[in-house]
Amino acid sequence: MSSEIYFSNNYRDLCQPNGTGAGFQFEFSCCRCYDTWRSPFEPYAGERAATWLGKGVDVAWSLLGRAGTGLSSAADGLAGASWGPARDKAFERAISTAQGHFNRCARCTDYVCGRCWNAAQGLCLGCAPDTVAEAMAAQQRGLNDMASQRAYASGQQAGQGYDPTTPRQLVCPQCGTKTRGAAYCSGCGHHLAQSTACASCSTVVPDGAAFCPGCGTRQ
Repeated sequence: MSSEIYFSNNYRDLCQPNGTGAGFQFEFSCCRCYDTWRSPFEPYAGERAATWLGKGVDVAWSLLGRAGTGLSSAADGLAGASWGPARDKAFERAISTAQGHFNRCARCTDYVCGRCWNAAQGLCLGCAPDTVAEAMAAQQRGLNDMASQRAYASGQQAGQGYDPTTPRQLVCPQCGTKTRGAAYCSGCGHHLAQSTACASCSTVVPDGAAFCPGCGTRQ
């Protein structure tokens, strides 16, 4: 890897500027599998010094019955002023340590972890996939494709005996049960998709019709 490393999109700032847990820590992630690595936590000495100074001021002024907010604010300001440079230095150290955990692909420029790195080619596995893994995946795809083709051919052969002109109903007109094209309703036993002819004019009367659409005779 080069002497410089940039993490513009795949790092997270976990630093805490205030409190007893103030310190610096950064989380870096692999651009391919998104596994993360965290830099060692570094306590922020400036915040701790300001905290103890503030406590000392409060104790001293409380003994005198007065408030020491001015000195406490000055201590906080001193800690805040040194936070930025201290964080930048900590970030530089974290990046330097992260160089041992990530590799930069020369083709796509992504940073990847050791598990996503093709060391033989000097590229990430996204740009230079493992040959054996790709061969096994291709073999499985070929098996699936052939099985799909044979299953499709089998379906075509079975479809030769299917009559698409046969009337079918997907919902029973009597009770509303889904029939899936069956001859009889599983809910009420109604005989489905049967054409009823009018006794007066022989016109086909739709299921559930009270009168013949051809002559108006009550059914």
